[in-house]
Amino acid sequence: MNDRVTPSSDQTREFPWWLLAAVAIGGYLLYRVVADDLYARVLTTLSKGIGITVFVTLVAFALAMLVGLLLAVASLSRFTLLRQLARFYIEIIRGVPILVLLLYVAFVVAPGLVTAANWALERVGLDPIRTRDFSLMWRAIIALMIGYSAFIAEVFRAGLLAVEKGQVEAAEALGLNGWLRFRLVIFPQAIRTIMPPLGNDFIAMIKDSSLVSVLGVTDITQLGKVTAAGNFRYFETYNVVALIYLIMTISLSLALRRLEQRMRAKYVA
Repeated sequence: MNDRVTPSSDQTREFPWWLLAAVAIGGYLLYRVVADDLYARVLTTLSKGIGITVFVTLVAFALAMLVGLLLAVASLSRFTLLRQLARFYIEIIRGVPILVLLLYVAFVVAPGLVTAANWALERVGLDPIRTRDFSLMWRAIIALMIGYSAFIAEVFRAGLLAVEKGQVEAAEALGLNGWLRFRLVIFPQAIRTIMPPLGNDFIAMIKDSSLVSVLGVTDITQLGKVTAAGNFRYFETYNVVALIYLIMTISLSLALRRLEQRMRAKYVA
C-alpha cells in the first residue's frame, strides 16, 4: 500500500481557513474605507501609486526573465568562459541586498552610464545629457532587473536541468539543431518546473518594489510615507498600504496556484 502524499490527498483538499481569515480582515478594512472618510481619502491618494508599482514590477520582471534566461543558458554552455562569467554574475549579485543594489545603481552606476554616454556624444558632436535626466524610476527598474535576474537564472537553470536527457537525445536524433531543440523540446518541458518558483519570484518583486520609495519614486509606499507625514494618521495610512499590497499579492498567488494546478492536470492527462 502506497502512503505517499500525492496531489489528490486530503491535504490539498482541506478548507483554506487562512484565506477565509485574510478575506475577513480585508473585508473589515474595505468596510472602513467605505465608512470612514479618512480611509477613503488615504485610498484615493495611494491609488495614484498603484500604476507606478505595477509598471515598475512588470517591466523589471520581464527584463529580469530575459537576462535570467540568457544567464541560465550561458551557465550550461559548453564554453568555459561563458559558464564562468555567468556564475560570477549570479554569485556576486545574489550576495548583494536589493536595497544596497538600488542605491548603488541609482547613485553609482547611473552617473557612470551618463558619463560614458556623454563621452560618446561628444565624439559625434551631440549635446551632453545630465545625470538628473536619467529617471529615478528607470534606475530602480534596472536595479530590480539586475537583482532578480540572478535568482531567476537559477530557476531557469534548475528547470532546464530537470528535462530528461533522453528527450534531448531524441531531439538530436531527429536532426533538430540547438535552437529548435531548445524551443520545441527542452523549454516546453522545463516550463512546468519553472512556473511555481518563477511565480514566487514575481510576487516577491511586487513586495520588493516598495523599496523604490527610498529613491523618491512615487509608488504606493512612497505616497503612504508622504500621506502619513502630512496627516499624522500612521495607523490608518499604513493599514491601507498593507491592504493594497495584500490584495495584489494574494490575488496573484491564488491565480498562479490555479495555473499550476491546470498545468499539472494537463501534464498528468
